[in-house]
Amino acid sequence: MDLATGARQVFVMMDHLTKTGESKIVPECTYPLTGIACVSRIYTDLAVLEVTAEGLKVIEICADIDFDELQKLSGVPLIK
Repeated sequence: MDLATGARQVFVMMDHLTKTGESKIVPECTYPLTGIACVSRIYTDLAVLEVTAEGLKVIEICADIDFDELQKLSGVPLIK
């Protein structure tokens, strides 16, 4: 928690989808939080997303999919 709170930037690296194909990116956390509003960028196997006040902005799509497909696979609205 102290590392997340004191850092200027916090990056999360994760798979975009669960083994059953559900998005791991969710609108609200269900587990206890160790740091609130500290993540600045999310790196997944499908995309790089920047966390902004307006929402998640797509920086780069890594896989052979387009924005519309990425949006369908994601659990939250994305910004181009």
